[in-house]
Amino acid sequence: QVRFLESGGGLVPPGGSLRLSCAASGSIFSILGGAWYRQAPGKQRELVATITTGGSTNYADSVKGRFTISRDSAKRTVYLQMNSLKPEDTAVYYCNTKDAPGRWGQGTQVTVSS
Repeated sequence: QVRFLESGGGLVPPGGSLRLSCAASGSIFSILGGAWYRQAPGKQRELVATITTGGSTNYADSVKGRFTISRDSAKRTVYLQMNSLKPEDTAVYYCNTKDAPGRWGQGTQVTVSS
C-alpha cells in the first residue's frame, strides 16, 4: 500500500510563506498525478492543487497565483509552495493522488495568524 507523509506546516503571519512536502512510500507519483488537499474546521476536504505525471498543474480559484505545486525529478516527493498566506488558508493539508486517492496520511497543520 502507498503511504503519504506530509511535513512543513507551522504557524505563519498573514502575508507569509510556507513550503509543504509530501513523501510517497512508493513510486505512485510516477504513474498517477499528485494533489494537495486541505480541510478547515467545520468544512469539507477541499482540492487545492494538482500536478499530472507530465507536469501540468491546476489550482483552486482561491489559491491561484499564490500557491505552486511541484515535484522532484524522481517523482517521489510533491511540494506545495504557499505565498501571500491568508487566515482563511488555515487548515490541515493532505497530499494524495490526483485520481484514485489512496489512504490518507496524518496531514500537516498550517495556521495563518498574527
